[in-house]
Formats: sequence, structure tokens, C-alpha cells
Amino acid sequence: MLYFCYMNKWTTTLIIALVTFATIGLMIIQVYWIKDAVKVKQAVFFRDLNQAMHQVVFELDKMRLQDRVARQSKFYQQREKIYDTFDSLNQFIVLGMGTWSSPNDFDIWLRKTGRANRALEELTFNFNEQDQGSFFYERKTLIDSLISRELKEKKINTKFEFGVFSPATNSMILQKTGKYPEELLNDSYYFDLVPLGTLYTYPNKLLIHFPNEQSFIVRQLWKLLGISVFLFVVIIFSFSFSMFIINRQKRLSLMKNDFINNMTHEFKTPISTIALACEALKDKDIKKSDIVYNNYIGVINEENKRLGTMAEQILQTAVLDKGQLKLKRAQVNMHDIIQQAVNSKQIAANEKGGLIEMQLKATKPVLNGDKVHLTNVMINLIDNALKYNIEKPHIVINTINNNGSLLIRVQDNGIGISKSNQKKIFEKLYRVPTGNVHNFKGFGLGLNYVKATTELHNGIISVDSEPGSGSTFTIRIPNE
Repeated sequence: MLYFCYMNKWTTTLIIALVTFATIGLMIIQVYWIKDAVKVKQAVFFRDLNQAMHQVVFELDKMRLQDRVARQSKFYQQREKIYDTFDSLNQFIVLGMGTWSSPNDFDIWLRKTGRANRALEELTFNFNEQDQGSFFYERKTLIDSLISRELKEKKINTKFEFGVFSPATNSMILQKTGKYPEELLNDSYYFDLVPLGTLYTYPNKLLIHFPNEQSFIVRQLWKLLGISVFLFVVIIFSFSFSMFIINRQKRLSLMKNDFINNMTHEFKTPISTIALACEALKDKDIKKSDIVYNNYIGVINEENKRLGTMAEQILQTAVLDKGQLKLKRAQVNMHDIIQQAVNSKQIAANEKGGLIEMQLKATKPVLNGDKVHLTNVMINLIDNALKYNIEKPHIVINTINNNGSLLIRVQDNGIGISKSNQKKIFEKLYRVPTGNVHNFKGFGLGLNYVKATTELHNGIISVDSEPGSGSTFTIRIPNE
């Protein structure tokens, strides 16, 4: 038997280790798959961005060329006018040199020539300046909408920042908001614009930065991530639940075996006593008298009642498990019920030299409940207080009214219950370990029945106890 128990424990440990290892392995593989999926999404993102921005650059360069052609035409017209001014001034010099009426005429010619030169220089400067930056400033909103449109077509729906950088001047010509200058220079995608000057001119660069790029890519994998997390939660929950059920079944199996052993011993004692009494009555060698008959019949009667009580307790638990326990509610006085329960256990208390003290102070002891089951509840609590006691029992039962409820306390000076066991004593078949002391008999059904019956009356039961200091069971049942 010990060999099989050891094998079962070893097998369970091995299964737990294997399932844990397999789960961790699956998680690692899934993480790698997700990383690869992120890389694929990043590649797709870069591809779509390239396609979108190449279209933007194409449209932008086309507009810039059209704008340059228009400005060149206007530039040439204005320059021709200035050249005409120079021609007229030169003709004035050639034709009118001998006819200048005064020295001021030469000064007038110089001033007109200077104004013409300055106009030519300003025209040329403005033309070049427009090539460098004014085009982008004037069409900032248009560029923004153009980029937004192309990104939307590629389903890149995330916040972006763009700018135009001039390598020739090593400066940023344009920024959308100006909030990400460092990111645009150091962490952005860039695309060359067509140079509109000489062939040796460095092309301006269109920069674009996505502040939420990583979160945007991850959001596209939310279904995969969600399914993965869900499956892992299901696996972990199923494994944990399975281990919980296995351990619970194992514990229940041990408790069941303990229950069967206890029940066998509990039933064996009264059965043996009854058998001995019957044999004594049948023995012809024993002189019979009314006193002898009455003694043996009394023993048989008491042991028969004991058997009936134990059988009834087991049947009650079976009814509770099936959920078939039905209360026959009526207005009952708990003081009367407590008195009845004390009377039934008074002899047992006297045999152990104990005392059952009642302090019934409740002014409203009437409940809407089942008299039989409430009586059984009190008998069970008193019986436990007598049973789990190695000294002379001193049991105090008191009642008070509190916040619309009736509080019933059963206090004893027994062996007490540790904190760890207090959470389990209301479980079916659970019996508190008593170490080397083996004088306490029972099935582990009484407190489970007490708790179930109390809850059926919409009440609660709690315990306050310390090992060696006795226990106090408190029942709270609404009575309003």
C-alpha cells in the first residue's frame, strides 16, 4: 500500500513537471512567433510607407516643378523689363551724352541705374529663396493633407510628424508642429526631393516620423496576441483546475477511507454491546431477575438509540449533498430549543463531571425556522464541546439580539482549534488532527451539517479558538 502511495505521488509530481515544462516551452515558442510576426508587420509597414511617400514625393516634385516653371516665366518677364530699363539708360548715355543740360543729369542716370541693379538683384534673390523654402511654407497644409491621404490609402492610421531638411544649409526648412525636432533628425524615415537647381545641388529631404509606430504595429497583432493570451490562460487555468480536482479527490479519498474506518469502529462498538447483551440474556447459566433483565434491556435500548443517531446523522448528510433538505418553517423559540438540547446532553455532561451553563439574554428569541434541525444544530455543538475536552467540561451558551439578528454563542474549555484547521472544520468528513490523543471519535459530519443548516436559515456561523484555550462557536440568524 505504501509502495502504491509513493508511486502515485511520484507519478503526480512527474506529470506536473512535464505539463509545466510543456507549457513553458509553448510560451517560449509563441513568443518567438509573435516576434517574427512583429518583424513581418514592420516590413509591411515600411513597404507601405515607401509606396505612400514615393507617391507624395512624386506629387510634391510635380507641384514644385510647375511652380518653378510659372515663377521662371514671371521672372523672365520681370527681368526683361529691367533689361529694357538698362537698354533705355544706355541709349540715353550714347545719344544724350552731348546734350546733358546740367551735371545733375548724370546723377539722375546713376540713380536710375542703381535702382535697376537693385531690382535685378532682389528679383534673382527672391527667385532663389522661393526655390529654397517659401514653397514649402506656403503649402504646409497641402503637404500635410497629401501625406495623410496617401497614408490612409495604405491603412497607416497613426499620428505622424513631417519636416523638410536642407543639407545645403544644414537646417530644417519646415516642420509640421515643431514638437519633434530631434526625432525628425535622428529617428525618422527620409525621402529625397528632386533638386531644382544645378546638378551639383544637394536635394532637400522630406522627413517623416511616427511617435506611436511600435504601438501601431502591435495593435495590428491584437487578435493574435489576444488569442495567444486567452489560450495560455485556458491552459494554465485548466491545468491548475485539474491539479486542484486531483488533490481534492485525493484528499476526499483519504477522508472517505478515514470516515469508513471511523464508521466501522463506531458501529462495531454498539453492535458488539448489543450482541453481548443478547447472548447474556440467552445464557441459561446466568440467573435471571427483573433487575438483570432491565439492565440488559436498558443497554440494548441505549446502544440502539446510539446506532439510530449515527445512522440519522449520515442520512442527513446524504440529504444535504443532494440538496433535498427541506425546512418545515414555523415560529420557534430558540430558548426552548436550547433548553431541550441541554437536557438531552445533561447526563453526558454529568458523567464527565462537567457543567452546562445557560445565559439566555435575548429579548427576541423567536425565529422562523425548522425546530428539528435547529435542535440538531444545538445538540451537535454541545456534543462537540463535550467530546473534544480532556478536562471537566464547562460549556456556556448565551444569546443576545444584535442588529435584527439572534446571536447564539456556544463556548467551551476544550482542546481548541488551530487557525489553519478553523478554515476546514466545516468541510464534510474533515476531522481535526489530535496528535497522540485518540479518544475523540466521530465522522466529521457534525459541523458540516451545522453550517449547512444555519445557511438554510439565512444565517452564518463562525468560530474563535486557540489551541488549549477552548472554542467559541457563534451563530447569527436573522429574526426580523
